[in-house]
Amino acid sequence: MATRTIDLFSGAGGLSLGARLSGMEVALAVETDRHAATTFKQNFRSARLINKKVEETSAEDYSGYEGVEVLMAGPPCQAFSTSNQRTRNDSNPLNNLLFEPARIAQIIQPKWVVVENVPGLDIGSRRKYLEHLTEMLRNIGYTVSVHKLNAVMYGVPQNRTRLFVLAGPKSIEARALESRMEVYQCTVRDAIQDLPSLRVGADVDELPYRSEPHSELSRSLRGSLERCTGHLVTKNNEAVIARYSHIPQSGNWSNIPPTLMQTYRDSSRCHTGIYHRLRYDGPSKVLGNFRKNMLIHPVENRGLSIREAARIQTFPDEFEFSGSIGKRQQQAGNAVPPRLARAVLSIIGDQL
Repeated sequence: MATRTIDLFSGAGGLSLGARLSGMEVALAVETDRHAATTFKQNFRSARLINKKVEETSAEDYSGYEGVEVLMAGPPCQAFSTSNQRTRNDSNPLNNLLFEPARIAQIIQPKWVVVENVPGLDIGSRRKYLEHLTEMLRNIGYTVSVHKLNAVMYGVPQNRTRLFVLAGPKSIEARALESRMEVYQCTVRDAIQDLPSLRVGADVDELPYRSEPHSELSRSLRGSLERCTGHLVTKNNEAVIARYSHIPQSGNWSNIPPTLMQTYRDSSRCHTGIYHRLRYDGPSKVLGNFRKNMLIHPVENRGLSIREAARIQTFPDEFEFSGSIGKRQQQAGNAVPPRLARAVLSIIGDQL
């Protein structure tokens, strides 16, 4: 019988996909956003989905799932991210959602609890929230370890560091996670070169591939498909389009002539991630909200498509996102990279 998992704050299902890839069965998920919930349900059809806020769930919602082996959770990270200081404070109502996995663990008593968040949770004034979560888990009876892992070391073509709290009957040693590292670090080219050429505002969702798969990564994510979905690109105005051609690979807004940046009150204060053109022969920077940040395709003068972002996150091409283009972009960019989740959960699986 496969190891059963529950996924809290599931989003589109990055953690759940990692669980599936490590041989686990996703039994139940909780997600309040209806678009992400729809995406989850259409990709995990055998799982039960509760479409409401995790903090509003009670013991009744988890009836029949007592003793499930693994409880996973990716609570909202806005309150702990260092990229937005306006939300990184004690008044943010999302802060206490971090403690929900411990509350649910008391109800169902899983063998392992896996909580994922941003590394900023362990920095400065936010560290007290991490310490309180680990204390809650220890008081339930778990042995707790905390790890910061860069996805690029686990077969993901993206420099994306995440923090994992692992709670179970024994501590997970760092060397165990190091044993799952990949020798070859994947690049953006490995991820997306076989996908179709697109234009700004591309609006045909399903298209054939441009070429045969050209890397282990593209081959594994593509499978036996001849076409896939997600080839949608944000439509930009002419002022934005004019800026793209001035930016080299690894460049950003600072490469744009000042005469083309006059719509900004003070362009010198732009974040370094704005108008960043990805480099083909290296990993991507953190995707996050790739539409808002104006992340640019390595050689085409446009933003990333949903499928390109999904590939960089290591979602397989059969995985389909639901909702408007903006909702799909948010789901793809916010997810835990499935290959990173697989590495962590395979370690947990070895302990069961």
